[in-house]
Amino acid sequence: MTAREHLVRGLWTLFEPIHAVTYFSEEARAAFAGVGLTRYWDGYFAGRSAPLGAVTGAPVTAIFSGFAPALVERALPAVWAVASPADVLEARSAGAASTLAHLVPEWDVAVRAAAALAPIAAEVDTIGRPLAAANRALALPEDPYRALWQATATLREHRGDGHVLALVTERIAGLSTIVLRAGLDLDTSSMKRARGWSDEAWDDEQNDLVDRGLLDSDGLITDAGRDAIARAEELTNRLAVAPWSGLSDARLVAVAQALEPFAAAAAPLYPQPNPIGMPTPWDAVADPAGDTIHADPTAR
Repeated sequence: MTAREHLVRGLWTLFEPIHAVTYFSEEARAAFAGVGLTRYWDGYFAGRSAPLGAVTGAPVTAIFSGFAPALVERALPAVWAVASPADVLEARSAGAASTLAHLVPEWDVAVRAAAALAPIAAEVDTIGRPLAAANRALALPEDPYRALWQATATLREHRGDGHVLALVTERIAGLSTIVLRAGLDLDTSSMKRARGWSDEAWDDEQNDLVDRGLLDSDGLITDAGRDAIARAEELTNRLAVAPWSGLSDARLVAVAQALEPFAAAAAPLYPQPNPIGMPTPWDAVADPAGDTIHADPTAR
């Protein structure tokens, strides 16, 4: 990993927890319930896919990577008969902004963070990145809490789209990723529940990974499996650099410092470990050199 890739990875540890409030906070859940999406997965799949329009389950399964088709299809497209994409977009923005305002009520801190991040999100490269493209195309809200959250959504999905491309390159996308990581550091039973996979599908995938030499006969990851994860992570890091290429290291660190109060305040919302791989936020104020940024994807 280059020095620039290392710092950009550190930025991910900041905008990821800010973005993820939409999946974990009480305010976000209440906002989705307010438009009729009272079930968690209805809010999750509708909220995350709403920038794409009234999309059905199959493309969302492909784009999100890792969820069982049956879990996605219980929500999509049925949710659009309850709430339109426009309704859902408003709910997710309002819920996320309410959470961030509760966590960091200082208006000037929100203005500073939004001003630092929004111009970068507006210029991301989106070829081959459908979720990043759809989020970038949304009008930027005037409210700084909403603007900050929307910028994190674009950048989070930009990195996420790139990560899926990297996993596909290594032939470990979708269920393969989850089963492989369960052989390393994630809990099998909780990941089955969190992603909706049946025991049969899980066992079939595990057997395939054993045949490929990525897991051993006990379901534990092999050196080849670790290497595949490492290569995918390295490519993810390279693909994530482009939005930040016009910034000096000093400017990049300044952006990180503007985001840090929000990431630090949001971090306690997430259990460790968690099913979305939430990292420990980089404290760019205390550590501007980024010495504490974890390069290992299994490190939290």
